[in-house]
Amino acid sequence: MGAELIKRGLTPRTGLWSARALLDEPEGVVQVHAEYIEAGASVITTNSYSTIPSYLAKAGMAESYQELTVVAAKLARRAADAATIPVRVAGCLPPLDESYRHDLVPEDEPSQAVYRELVTVLTPYADLYLCETMSCVREAVNASSAARAVDPHKPLWVAWTLHETPGEGLRSGESLADALAAVQPFEPDAYLFNCTSPAAISAAVETLAKLTNKPIGAYPNSYHVPEGWTLDNEKSVEARDMTTEDFVAFSRDWRNKGASILGGCCGIGPSHIDAMAKDLGA
Repeated sequence: MGAELIKRGLTPRTGLWSARALLDEPEGVVQVHAEYIEAGASVITTNSYSTIPSYLAKAGMAESYQELTVVAAKLARRAADAATIPVRVAGCLPPLDESYRHDLVPEDEPSQAVYRELVTVLTPYADLYLCETMSCVREAVNASSAARAVDPHKPLWVAWTLHETPGEGLRSGESLADALAAVQPFEPDAYLFNCTSPAAISAAVETLAKLTNKPIGAYPNSYHVPEGWTLDNEKSVEARDMTTEDFVAFSRDWRNKGASILGGCCGIGPSHIDAMAKDLGA
């Protein structure tokens, strides 16, 4: 969603990032949701990845994180309800500082407090909760425990972001077995890998399929992230050499290895989802 909004000129790359569109271009957010649905998406994610205190504080709006999360949830719900096919809304529970930065994950108690507030305001609109881009064991535990504490009845999906080198576990270097064991007390309904290289996801799906009978998911990004990157520093991301055909081929591979939830993260547009959906349908 964020990359698609940037591509269309509806939100900046820095500062409030995708949250800015909730203030300035809410109809544009609905339109992007609608285009993914038209392409074949049966799950859409609330545009609330950056409606967190640390990002909103850049504009003196840290106290508005619940309010803006509600806006994002309402827009996603509107798009889903207008669809001609059944579409579920995933309420996003993102990293509370920077993505990929396990070294910047806030302390447990304040993290869980913010996650509980996010779940509380998402509850009327979300069909499931998605803890996504979890870079370390502790981050996933904080988000998962808060979701189950506030709304234990809706499905809970946990999505980890992986070390770019296939087989090296999470961004933190922790193993998939340890990550799985840490969140199992919260009984997630699905385990996913997101916002990382498709090759790393292929290796991780194969490993995880041997460790669980729960549904497994995969949704990669389309760029490389340099060490130490943050949204506002001077380090820039580099596009991956991945065509739509490559994306479809990876999706086939993940399905063959045991994944049943397939999609895309940053840089994967409606055209990618359309091609994948048609290929899998065939």
